[in-house]
Amino acid sequence: QVQLVESGGGSVQAGGSLRLSCARSGYSYSTYCMGWFRQAPGKGREGVATIHDDGSTFYADSVKGRFTISKDNAKNTLFLQMNSLKPEDTGMYYCAAEGLTVIGGCSMGVPDFGYWGQGTQVTVSS
Repeated sequence: QVQLVESGGGSVQAGGSLRLSCARSGYSYSTYCMGWFRQAPGKGREGVATIHDDGSTFYADSVKGRFTISKDNAKNTLFLQMNSLKPEDTGMYYCAAEGLTVIGGCSMGVPDFGYWGQGTQVTVSS
């Protein structure tokens, strides 16, 4: 069983930055893929960024060049550095683990991840 706890969300103005963290505990058979997802009010959950143990990363087109996913294996922590934030980045951000490995890295699909955190709210005002 894997437990994921996100932190670092908050309210910022457009152009600002936030750094999300996800602390992971527990045992999992598959540790290769982790990711960040978000859900805006009234919309479905979508992939933001994923990272494989080999360092491969995938990003949604909407965040490329602004967000960076990384992890500290020694501390079992996943990060998402978010710069140049826009109002459309507003939403609940979720950390996910035990994702599906695909060619080139990790899937960005919501159904492909087995464990989820409770989420942390990010609000970007214009």
